[in-house]
Amino acid sequence: MSVEILDSATIVNFVEDEEAFSGWIRERFSHLDMDRDGVLCYGEMLKELQSLRLLETHFGIDTKPDPDELSSVYGSLFLQFDRDCNGKVDLGEFMEETKKMMLAMANGIGFSPVQMLLEENSFLKKAVDRESTKPAAV
Repeated sequence: MSVEILDSATIVNFVEDEEAFSGWIRERFSHLDMDRDGVLCYGEMLKELQSLRLLETHFGIDTKPDPDELSSVYGSLFLQFDRDCNGKVDLGEFMEETKKMMLAMANGIGFSPVQMLLEENSFLKKAVDRESTKPAAV
C-alpha cells in the first residue's frame, strides 16, 4: 500500500486511455477467472467485491457488518455487472461496469486533489502510476 494524491482527472485520463484501461481490465478479469472459462461467476467475483470493503469500515475503523446485509450488497453489485442477467459476467460487461463505476468515483472526487491509501494493484494505483509516468506537458 502507498499514500497517493489524485483527483478526478487522474481517473478520467486512465479510463479514456483505451490501451491502458483495457489492458488493466483484461489483466484483472484474467486474474479473477479462476476456472478460465472466459466468464466470471458470483463466486469468482465475490473476492473482488469483498476487497471493496463497502460496509466493513466506518471512518477507517473496522466494523462487523450484518452478514445478511453484506450478502445482499454483494448480490446487488454482481447484478450491476451481469447486465444480461445470465448469472455470469463476461469481459465486456466487466469492462463497461468498471468504467461506469470509476467515472462515478471521479465525479465524486472532483477537481480538488485528495490523498488516499491505495493497494498496489488497484485500479486507482494503476491510474496514479500512469499519470506519474506521462511526459510533462510543455
